[in-house]
Amino acid sequence: MSSDPVPEPRRHPSLHGAGGAPSDWVRRFTALLADGARVLDFAAGGGRHARWLAARGCSVTAVDRDAAALATLDGVAGIATRVLELEGTDWPLGGERFDAVVVANYLYRPRLAELFELVRPGGVLIYETFMLGNERFGKPSNPDFLLRPRELLDCLPEGWSVVAFEQGEIERPAMIQRLCATRGASPGRLAQSV
Repeated sequence: MSSDPVPEPRRHPSLHGAGGAPSDWVRRFTALLADGARVLDFAAGGGRHARWLAARGCSVTAVDRDAAALATLDGVAGIATRVLELEGTDWPLGGERFDAVVVANYLYRPRLAELFELVRPGGVLIYETFMLGNERFGKPSNPDFLLRPRELLDCLPEGWSVVAFEQGEIERPAMIQRLCATRGASPGRLAQSV
């Protein structure tokens, strides 16, 4: 009998479901997207951000390996779903580009470089997930699923412009790291707080 620990999910299900409100971070930076923007909701789960973005006129592709979670988006106008293995040896999104990529409560370091490549030149990355220190509050607690201080900034490829970056404890309580960045072009107008 193996005593190997059960791996934690790479995204926190209680914060990622269909019924949850979109994060304030994602809502704030949605203002940077043009009408009709083509957006990827990466590791979308039940699609709380996909729904928010589609309701604001974006054309959203929601991807996740959880077919049941994505099924909750069936029939929602402006959203196409794709069940994909995002952590396998084959990268299912190779060569694709989006006006924006949204990632929330998900981290898989071996694919960060490919994730950045999904944003077209001039496009926007909106990323928010847990960081070290979150283990004080519960899951995720495995350091494999927690960003190190400044990690999103430090791994951002050359040629990107940071719109906003935050890290620290939030009221939930949780330890969070957040990044909004544009690929190539320097940012134009700043997004207003929600």
